[in-house]
Amino acid sequence: MSERKVKLAIIGVGSMGSMHVKDLTSGRVSNAELVAVCDIDKAKADRFAAEAGVPAFYDYKDVLGMEGLDGVVIATPHYDHTPISIAFMQAGKHVMTEKPVAVHVKDARKMAAAYEEAKKQYPDLKFGIMFQQRTYGFWRKIKEMIDGGDLGRLMRATWIITDWYRTQAYYDGGGWRATWSGEGGGVLLNQCPHNLDLFQWLVGMPKRVAGFAHIGKYHNIEVEDEVTGYFEYENGMVGHFLTTTAESPGTNRLEIIGEKGKLTFEDGKLLFDRNAVSMLEDIRVSTKPYDKVEHSLEEVPFTHHGEFGHRFMLENFASAILDGTPLIAEAPEGINSLTLSNAVMMSTFEGKTIDLPFDEDAYEAKLKELAANSTFHKVVREGEAKDMSKSFR
Repeated sequence: MSERKVKLAIIGVGSMGSMHVKDLTSGRVSNAELVAVCDIDKAKADRFAAEAGVPAFYDYKDVLGMEGLDGVVIATPHYDHTPISIAFMQAGKHVMTEKPVAVHVKDARKMAAAYEEAKKQYPDLKFGIMFQQRTYGFWRKIKEMIDGGDLGRLMRATWIITDWYRTQAYYDGGGWRATWSGEGGGVLLNQCPHNLDLFQWLVGMPKRVAGFAHIGKYHNIEVEDEVTGYFEYENGMVGHFLTTTAESPGTNRLEIIGEKGKLTFEDGKLLFDRNAVSMLEDIRVSTKPYDKVEHSLEEVPFTHHGEFGHRFMLENFASAILDGTPLIAEAPEGINSLTLSNAVMMSTFEGKTIDLPFDEDAYEAKLKELAANSTFHKVVREGEAKDMSKSFR
């Protein structure tokens, strides 16, 4: 393994970017070091640069030619992920972007295409996305069980993820937040990219999507803060995804039903109610009209690192650059979760079920229309909490 440290710059040092600065300057990421910070807010950039002892930049274009720079971590508002990622890849710099990969699928495909084009000149180029929840022991165990056939044919997946509680003060804490022009969406695009990524990572992509999103139902915002998504799969499986930023204490419960039993994860416990025989086979052959399949409940053990996970993603990114270690999540994989998010919103806007792939040009046009016709007046208040640890569970 190489002893050289990857030299990284952080582009955007707001709530998430500042966490990455802390990780890279804490000494806990052994194979990477921070060499620059960049933010359009000069005072913010200067403060974090001074604390880290690195240069400050105020325009990402000025970072492109920095001598010795290996790559960047992008933690800007969502719309900026696309042009900044493309610019650095074209310059031969490795890129890791925060979630979501982009605001809409069309932009994400531009990024993926730019990556493939850049690799023609820089074949070892890496392009990752900060899906750190893929490192969590319980999600990895669930994937292992599904992929290993423990559940058999999947029949239903339901995720109630309503503990993303946010007050009005949160939304008022940034001028770009919760606006069509600044953020491009609400709970689906900000809080739930991790959950949607895990959903498709675990059970795959559906063929049809129906969405029911409510705009500013509980908060004074112009984007969605309560959503129900319904997914239909090629094999007949159905999926449900329920989320909001308005429930306290809220619920975080995942159920995955297969012919061989029911897998649930809630409150840190992974439970498998295992069937003695396939329920689908029992439906077909049983002579007993009411008796359920014999089953037994077991708690499934797993190991988990117990951290938020960002530093592991940074280490993995650096290892990929240094030694060719496979990325935990390549950025183009973010297209899947973004497709689910966009399709739910498109279904809401059009009032009908959406087949995948959907009309990505139409969705981009709809976002531009919403931004152009917005009459929402954004009030920005001081006092936004900077401790992002309360956001992670």
